[in-house]
Amino acid sequence: MDLDEARTRILDAAEKLFYDRGIQSVGMDELRTAAGVSLKRLYQCFPAKHDLVETYLRRRDTRWRTALAEYVDAHADGPAGRPLAVFDWLGEWFAEDGFRGCAFLNACGELGATSDRVGRVAREHKEALLAYVTGLVRAVPVAEPEALARQLVLLIDGAIAGAALMGEPGAARQARTAAAVLIEAAGCGGANGVPHKGN
Repeated sequence: MDLDEARTRILDAAEKLFYDRGIQSVGMDELRTAAGVSLKRLYQCFPAKHDLVETYLRRRDTRWRTALAEYVDAHADGPAGRPLAVFDWLGEWFAEDGFRGCAFLNACGELGATSDRVGRVAREHKEALLAYVTGLVRAVPVAEPEALARQLVLLIDGAIAGAALMGEPGAARQARTAAAVLIEAAGCGGANGVPHKGN
């Protein structure tokens, strides 16, 4: 097994175990067993656990934001519907088996007080999400797009937290309804006419 394959197997195992059970409860020996690599190979790939945690979070950030953007591109009904399609995607994510909320807030809650690296990665993820939503909002006629984008991101984070804590995928639909009201009030005509997809 070469180094690249080993890294991929370790990261796949880490993503499942860290997301399902939390970072601190998963030891390196358990990760080695789940990935099917030797302990020596594990430490060749990731000399310390915090190196693995940071790489896991950065890879998850890329995959999460890519999946969101691909869904919005494929399902949004015109520019005015693109911000609302974010909430449609959230609804599908919330309904997946194994949904455990936001990996970045979870990691920050566990380690943010003692790990600057985890806190930084979590902040960068949220900043990238805000930049993405701001871009969606700027593509439609709306007053103060930056302020509206921040409001929508608060709804996104609130929906994720609510769905994780209450086990209720419908949090995405409720947040979508609130988002449509905010978008319409900001001057994005036709937002309420965007069909709701699958949630």
